[in-house]
Amino acid sequence: MATTHPLVQTEEASGEISKRPSERLMSVDFYRGLAVAGMILVDNPGSDDLAYGPIKHAEWNGWTPADFIFPSFIFLVGVSMVFSFAARLRRGESRRKIFNHVLVRTVLLIAIGLLVNVSPLIGLNVHTWRIYGVTQRIALCYFAPAMLLLWTNRRSQAIALGACLVGYWALLRFVPIPGFGVPGHDVPFMDPERNIVAWLDRKLFMGRLFDGMRDPEGLLSTIPAIGTILMGVLTGHWLRSDKTPGTKALRMLGAGIPVLAAGLVWSRWFPINKNLWTSSFVLFTGGFALIFLAFLYWMLEIKKWRGLWTMPILVFGMNAIAGFVADSLVYGPGYSFTVKSPGGGTVSWHEAAQAWLMSLGASAANASLIYSVAAVLFCWTLLWFLWRRRIFLKV
Repeated sequence: MATTHPLVQTEEASGEISKRPSERLMSVDFYRGLAVAGMILVDNPGSDDLAYGPIKHAEWNGWTPADFIFPSFIFLVGVSMVFSFAARLRRGESRRKIFNHVLVRTVLLIAIGLLVNVSPLIGLNVHTWRIYGVTQRIALCYFAPAMLLLWTNRRSQAIALGACLVGYWALLRFVPIPGFGVPGHDVPFMDPERNIVAWLDRKLFMGRLFDGMRDPEGLLSTIPAIGTILMGVLTGHWLRSDKTPGTKALRMLGAGIPVLAAGLVWSRWFPINKNLWTSSFVLFTGGFALIFLAFLYWMLEIKKWRGLWTMPILVFGMNAIAGFVADSLVYGPGYSFTVKSPGGGTVSWHEAAQAWLMSLGASAANASLIYSVAAVLFCWTLLWFLWRRRIFLKV
């Protein structure tokens, strides 16, 4: 007997393909916009050391509010994939055609990431050009779940999620680190530099890593990040179900609380750590994403509390790729251009801005925050011009 693909089964079974309204959810776009704005805010402090704690990433184990931003974005990529692929299948596109687009998009995202890693205004040092990056991680996390979404069912996707989390824990816990020994026996478990993730990244790209001896977007830590996007995929399936909107919101909330709690419990043995993207970090941030999306879904989709106030955030949310590029236009020159500081020395642009703001009476933390907010406003202005002309950059 013929079967239908799980992404289109509900519509075909009910015979309501042509009647189904647009599936784009404002709550998803709004959440994505908050994530992009948050990314720009955190990426561009006036001072890396003097900024307010909540907008700085945890140095190693533990978490801050800033650590929710990137996993939230990846989670939303998974949610959006389900809606996008289902719409294309419903239009009659083959899974092979969709996969070819996935492959092209993955390559383009990696290329964009590599270009973002060097400001076109300061030139390229081929010897230190960073290979890893945020956009590169998004690309890899997008590619693997896309194949699962196209050719497997939800049960297989849930199993893949579990395999990513448990497998990554086993990899970090039991695999000997060449030259150092067994974690937890010969070297401390999750030592910042003596772990299998950092070791492999140094073997592959020594001299090109963000933190010198390690990189927060390293190769092996992409495995649990794929788990984050799979959590989004499973959430997307739920949002596309024929349950009532109220039931969808309640069950997202009901799933998010125990998932977040599970991350906290697991962190006793496998600490929450964004740099290594630990499995407990996946559960903790994924639980938060479920809870927060449930709140936004209730507010924007059920209560319909919409209006002009949503526009500033949607400017970011509907042009996320442009947001990443705009961020690089602030971040790169801010750290590379040198100017005169109030004291007369030559410092980077962002350090000079911090010093000038402090000379005008702002505290160190407030000066840093003002610079960060200014970076967000600058990027928003660039994206607003695109929004005004209804230009939405996609790859």
